[in-house]
Amino acid sequence: MKITKSKHDDLLLALNRAHGQALFSYVSRLTGDRALAQDIVQESLLKAWRHSSILEQEVDSTRAWLFTVARNLVIDDRRSARFRRESVVEVLPELPAVDEINAKLDIWMISDVLASLSEPHRRAVVSAYYLGNSVAEIAAQEEVPVGTIKSRLHYALAAIKISLQERGIEQ
Repeated sequence: MKITKSKHDDLLLALNRAHGQALFSYVSRLTGDRALAQDIVQESLLKAWRHSSILEQEVDSTRAWLFTVARNLVIDDRRSARFRRESVVEVLPELPAVDEINAKLDIWMISDVLASLSEPHRRAVVSAYYLGNSVAEIAAQEEVPVGTIKSRLHYALAAIKISLQERGIEQ
């Protein structure tokens, strides 16, 4: 017996009302993903709609057929390349770390270059460029004229430039 389109749609709606929620609960437990469960329930009902002979069977066999189709769709999804290649996780297994090696090497090299300066030149550079003191403040701390501090900074920077060039650093 061939069913009409209207009768066919009515049977599908009745099938969804009778088994849709139970099927959704079952698939949700299998997948752990509500959106995927909704898609699988929809696909199962679509398969039932395409096979009108299923809609005409008894309620128990139709239910068993729907649950079998849904289970097979879950299995197919788990075997798919999408599932094997993509996995949603809340925390990345390896967080990208900032590479601190270059910074450590720079610190080591600058320390080495500063150590090669004379004590008065090193104090002037550290005080001016690391501690942020003005030339007048450094001169007051060192109890020397401002011109002496300017001279020390000038010659210290020239020595640092030469030392860095010897190490292959151009800038």
